[in-house]
Amino acid sequence: MRPMRILVLTSTFPRWPGDREPPFVFELCQRLAALHEVLVLAPHCSGAAREERMGERLSVRRFRYAPQRLESLAYEGGILEKLRRARWRWLLVPLFLVCQLMVAVRAVRRYRPDVIHAHWIVPQGIVGVIASLAARAGRRPALVCTSHGADLFALRGLAAMLLKGCVARHAAALTVVSGAMKARATELGARPEKVRVMPMGVDAQQRFAPHPAGMRARSELLFVGRLVRKKGVGHLLEALALVKSSLPEASLTIVGSGPLEDELRRQARSLGLAECVQFAGAVPNDQLAPYYRRAAALVLPSVVTQEGDQEGLGLVIAEALACECPVVASDLPAIRDVVQDGVTGLLAAPADAPSLAGRISQVLRDPARARELARNGRALVLERFDWPNVGRGYEALLASAAAN
Repeated sequence: MRPMRILVLTSTFPRWPGDREPPFVFELCQRLAALHEVLVLAPHCSGAAREERMGERLSVRRFRYAPQRLESLAYEGGILEKLRRARWRWLLVPLFLVCQLMVAVRAVRRYRPDVIHAHWIVPQGIVGVIASLAARAGRRPALVCTSHGADLFALRGLAAMLLKGCVARHAAALTVVSGAMKARATELGARPEKVRVMPMGVDAQQRFAPHPAGMRARSELLFVGRLVRKKGVGHLLEALALVKSSLPEASLTIVGSGPLEDELRRQARSLGLAECVQFAGAVPNDQLAPYYRRAAALVLPSVVTQEGDQEGLGLVIAEALACECPVVASDLPAIRDVVQDGVTGLLAAPADAPSLAGRISQVLRDPARARELARNGRALVLERFDWPNVGRGYEALLASAAAN
């Protein structure tokens, strides 16, 4: 495979060492940069460098889109969540789009990439379409767009659907991170053969691997994720109260932060759970493995919000299973790509505390069965989500798009 120049457009990327932002775009870029030149365009924020190199072939440029104290549209939960929390941020959206577009067009003309990889259909996919069309004659790069969930399931207004349809038709390939997303992607107008199910990866060989001694807490449950509506943590607290009626030693550690933290703390107190629920806050990705190795089970009680937002995949499930941590999760289409009920984990009805409590009780009462499911889960993760395999798949797809 000949070396390529790859331009990556994203709104989530580590801002500094030890950042708590999801690292999957960075992890993929690192693997692509083993052979190819990779330039990442990401939003700037206070405290982040404008430009930096993260290896011999990986460069990052962070574009400004407002006075530094107002650059608050991206990161810490994502753009859609930021807009929900503060409507004044909608004023930043046109500035964000224009500034990202200007930087992308300049990069296409000067860097001359073979392919643009846009993460999220909106807004990066839109920027990628325009930037590719603005390339100099004979140097138009191919566009590959990856949807991670919220951009596909939410944003259902007419204007948003028209823009997403434009990206779907223009892109040489449109990847989605779970099988549940493929049908929705083809509804945008993309030809079915252009839509590929290609999840992000997990470092299952080193970072997320089982504890050598296999020792686990007997009754400690774990949640990992943003404290937002679609994660359904309120239902988990209700389920824990039910579980404790027969298993009083059960406890819960919540790893993550978000706008619902104060509300969830109040709910825990009102349910009499203050002493057995620990809010650990946000934890860097490279420090999560000890939590997975210790917990009796990871619980991901995700729901579909009123706006239609839902999990694109739930990569924390793959991380937990890679550590052979048993998993209980909501029975949602995307989650079934990782959790096969009774095979790699247990599924409960979404937004149903009694159903969730029943599944949690099964895991806590039968740890031998739970370990068997988790071992099956690790085998699945090694096959489908391990970064070497995922990286090679994306490298081949980008090379094919560039060649054609």
